Amino acid sequence: METATATLDQSFWLTCGVILFLLVLSGFFSGSETALTAASRGKLRAQADKGSRGAERALKITEDNERLIGSVLLGNNLVNILAASLATAIFTRAFGESGVALATLVMTLLVLIFAEVLPKTYAITNSETAAALVSRPISLVVTVFSPVVAAVRLLVRGVLRIFGITTDPDSNILAVREEIAGALQLGHSEGVVEKEDRDRILGALDLNDRTVEEIMLHRSGIEMINADDSPQDILDQCLKSNYTRLPVFRDDPENLIGVIHAKDLLRAMYKLIGGPDGDAAKLKSFKITDVAMKPYFVPETSTLDEQMRQFLRRRTHFALVVDEYGSLQGLITLEDILEEIVGEITDEFDPDAEQSVTSGDDGQFAVDGAMTIRDLNRATDWNLPDDEANTVAGLVIHEAQMIPTSGQVFSFHGFRFEVVARDGNRITELKIRPL
Repeated sequence: METATATLDQSFWLTCGVILFLLVLSGFFSGSETALTAASRGKLRAQADKGSRGAERALKITEDNERLIGSVLLGNNLVNILAASLATAIFTRAFGESGVALATLVMTLLVLIFAEVLPKTYAITNSETAAALVSRPISLVVTVFSPVVAAVRLLVRGVLRIFGITTDPDSNILAVREEIAGALQLGHSEGVVEKEDRDRILGALDLNDRTVEEIMLHRSGIEMINADDSPQDILDQCLKSNYTRLPVFRDDPENLIGVIHAKDLLRAMYKLIGGPDGDAAKLKSFKITDVAMKPYFVPETSTLDEQMRQFLRRRTHFALVVDEYGSLQGLITLEDILEEIVGEITDEFDPDAEQSVTSGDDGQFAVDGAMTIRDLNRATDWNLPDDEANTVAGLVIHEAQMIPTSGQVFSFHGFRFEVVARDGNRITELKIRPL
């Protein structure tokens, strides 16, 4: 009898020790899963570049998240089920049939506190550090369980395929750009990231998604030089102009024959008349075509990212935009592209113009109709769509399906639009306020 009691006591305490060990393993698996999935791959890469082998291993095993999660969950479920079974056995032996309910209650509390909440809380708080620490044992677990996990993956994909669901193991949950954009928006809403910093980074990220036609200066606003004008008129026009580069046409504004730089024009004229003591009458023989540069044409569908690379490659800042038929649509400069990142760039030669957006006491914003929707959104932190139109006036015309008259009011996209002024068929000024 004493021997049986001693054996029972030894068996009881030995089983309790095994259960405790299994709970530790369960906490390890739970914390490892949280650490490896919550760790920032960017931070892990930075640590790996500094020589951290743990971070490098963590990056390697997180490349295949499906295999990683499958292995960790397999190990976690094995130890949890085994611990629950052993606890049920010893509680049933000690308390009879009521031991099942008691074992369920005790194990639920132990697993919840020590195997789930505690390790996962630590892992979330120190995700990159924890991921580097557990990378070696987890990589061993992944290697050991890989055959079983592979079979489970095939079974799961087969079941999902029955319901018409296909999985792509090589696709990321979120694209890198979307992750950065989401982090910036969240940081701005929480007051950590300044609006200007958010707009600059998002502007740089958007260059590959936006085309030249969205930001170009429309042909109606282009200042040109007529090659048939007298040299004196050409000189006067260049001196009065706010631009250093001007397109040159002959006979018809569509017939562009070159682009003149003010510095090249002045240098050529100065050389022709023979310096400060020269004869100004010699200007009559001046031909602008001898000085003008060959025009550089780009399609209106080019992305801003590609166009900026072309500007840098060709060492030029100026391009004329044409449509698919070769007709002139506008012009674009390197400065226009940079302004999409850093905002409006002005210098001492820019005309003194009022702000494109001014707020009134009644909560309405006076907006220039030619202002782009993107610039308006950046200035006011709104989210007006720019899929169908580039300018605010274009958005109103698109939504109204007509050319409105002065005084007409429209409501769409959660805003009230009032047409204040119109010049011909062009809306020049609007008043906008959120509804």
